[in-house]
Amino acid sequence: MTAQPTAPGKPGLAVSPLAVPFPAMGTVAGVELAAARAGFYKHEREDLVVMRFEPGTTCAGVFTRHGVRAAPVDWCVDALKATGGEDIRAMVINAGCANAFTGAAGYEAARRSAAAVGAIAGGRPEQVLVASTGVIGVLLDAAKIEAKTGEVEDRLSADNWARAAAGIMTTDTFPKGATAMAQIGGVPVRVSGIAKGSGMIAPDMATMLAFVATDAAISAKALQALLTPAVVRTFNAVTVDGDRSTNDTCLLFATGASGAPRIEDASDPRLEAFRIALMSVLMDLAQQLVRDGEGATKFVKVTVSGATTEASARKMARTICESPLVKTAFAGEDANWGRITMAVGRADEPMDREKLSIRFGELWAAKDGAVAADYSEEAMSAYMKRSELEVAVEVGVGKASATMWTCDLTHGYISINGDYRS
Repeated sequence: MTAQPTAPGKPGLAVSPLAVPFPAMGTVAGVELAAARAGFYKHEREDLVVMRFEPGTTCAGVFTRHGVRAAPVDWCVDALKATGGEDIRAMVINAGCANAFTGAAGYEAARRSAAAVGAIAGGRPEQVLVASTGVIGVLLDAAKIEAKTGEVEDRLSADNWARAAAGIMTTDTFPKGATAMAQIGGVPVRVSGIAKGSGMIAPDMATMLAFVATDAAISAKALQALLTPAVVRTFNAVTVDGDRSTNDTCLLFATGASGAPRIEDASDPRLEAFRIALMSVLMDLAQQLVRDGEGATKFVKVTVSGATTEASARKMARTICESPLVKTAFAGEDANWGRITMAVGRADEPMDREKLSIRFGELWAAKDGAVAADYSEEAMSAYMKRSELEVAVEVGVGKASATMWTCDLTHGYISINGDYRS
């Protein structure tokens, strides 16, 4: 087995106190991975990752809705349209340069990257997907990728998940991976994924890259029908700083190498266990992004219930999670629950002030529009010292609910982002 890197993506960053160990990923039949140093970063680290897939691999994707979408995102969208998501041969990812806001030259750099990796994967450029992360406004030097294809090919291995996870990090402080097993038609299949993201994390994806692969045999159309709703409740339900990124990419690949029967339609009942496994992997990865939020010391789960619709509940939860006043209160371990009422009220969603109730863990702060009769400042202050917090808000106008995850906002966030390019 290859060594599992644990060092932060940039020198000088301390590993998040909320970090979780990189799991034993096993292997996904039909997937090989490699990482190499291409030189996008000045310091010594691997910053180029390639995933090579079995011929016939299918793919689905969800991408940023940012108005300044990066060149590699445009490339992926075009490639999936050209291929129908069928017979994808490889994925190439670089860290250290986002190749965003780089015009036609940026798109050509993405094409060259795809062509170079296609040469070692037996595929045309449009059968290779591309992702980039790093500084915006810097053109990707595709020659650095072209120069490394031989080395990458030599390093391809089915058990290189940890190296790949480390190779895509930017301000991340720990590599992120998750895996799960399921059965389709009585045949075991594995779902494994890696992700990166630490800042510029917000609903509608963020500076978030996620690559998930399975050895199940599933059509591209069915994969897309599985992935899109799953992202809503996972990657679109986390936020670190409320900033949406230019490069968000979540890709799901199915190699079909497990020997399980091929599934053509997402409504096929044989997919139920797989659907659960996929949600488990995506949720695990999404929550790891929050745990690695820049400067984070608190992992916070926020649930809004009693809303008219799930979308309304989600908007209120998002407003709470993105409020600087709420997030700094978490950082200061201040039981200032009034800031929760402020955030809920400014979401401009239906709610009943006289039924508004707020709970931290098992401790009621407010009930039915007023301070809870048994509210204890001492007990609440003690609860706020925990590294993992839960906030529940009841708004009293319906039966819908939604949950989001966030972290606190500390001085560390300012330090990391103030020094981002240095």
